[in-house]
Amino acid sequence: MATSYDYAPLFRSSIGFDRVFNLLENAQRARSISDWPPYDIAKTGDDSYRISIAVAGFARDDLDITFQSNLLTVTGKRQEASAEGYLHRGIPARSFEHRFELADHVRVNAADLNNGLLSIDLVREIPEEMKPRKIAIQSAPALEQSSAPAQIEAQKAA
Repeated sequence: MATSYDYAPLFRSSIGFDRVFNLLENAQRARSISDWPPYDIAKTGDDSYRISIAVAGFARDDLDITFQSNLLTVTGKRQEASAEGYLHRGIPARSFEHRFELADHVRVNAADLNNGLLSIDLVREIPEEMKPRKIAIQSAPALEQSSAPAQIEAQKAA
């Protein structure tokens, strides 16, 4: 049983969070995509991550990695071999597609295929203008006071 949430009231009191609400709506929808092949997501440092996907039997030419607008898509398409000669076929050769929604300022650093494991290294690079910076506190200049007392000028009565 799926519960649906209405985010419309939050739109009235927030500005610029449209993408966050879209992410929440997409996350709560039932996924029609299978979780095959299995994958791991690991944090390898303060601002670095690694996605590891078990792609045994796939060659480099069978895999495609695409990054566009904070969406990382990994697809695998293998040519079907003939079923002749097999007594048992337990290694799946089906195509797959995994989609990963990445946060802002996260980019793909490298990808490597080794021993049937596709590793994709990600790094978060926050621009300098968005990093916290120290603001110097300046003291206000002291009001200069004259040594002579203030005198109000008045006209003499005639």
